[in-house]
Parts: sequence; C-alpha cells; structure tokens
Amino acid sequence: MTIPKDRKQEIAENFKLHEGDTGSSNVQIALLTERINQITEHLKQNKKDHHSRRGLLRLVGRRRNLLDYLKSNKNQQYLKILQQLNLRR
Repeated sequence: MTIPKDRKQEIAENFKLHEGDTGSSNVQIALLTERINQITEHLKQNKKDHHSRRGLLRLVGRRRNLLDYLKSNKNQQYLKILQQLNLRR
C-alpha cells in the first residue's frame, strides 16, 4: 500500500514551502495523511488485519509528532495545514 509516484509529486506540489521542497514538515504531514487514509479504507474491509492496524498507529503517532513540532515552532503553518487537510485537534 504505497502512494503512487505521481500522487506523491502532486501532494508535494500542493504543500511545498519553496521550490524543490520535498521534506518539510508540511509535505511529510500531507504524505502521512494520504497513507493513513489509504490504510483506514483497507481496514474497513479487512477488520482482522492487525499488522496493518499496528502500522496505522505508528503512522498516526509520527504525524502527531510532526504536528506538535509545527504547533510549537510555526503556529501559522500548523493552523493552515490543519485546515487544508481537514484534521481535528
């Protein structure tokens, strides 16, 4: 369950902070959100897939850490990305 290369590039284009930006917190959070959504859909149909569920929890924790970093250091970017990705806090 990986994100296709063209979809990754599209997400990076939408959330980049400057030209050539592929690793900023905003891009990482957006990519993690895409994977979380894919795995969530997978788990709706495969309720007993506990390995994927564990991976989902790890991704959610990684995204949470990145969001906490943005909240403490770059609050405007944090609020903007929450709104763009429709995330609750």
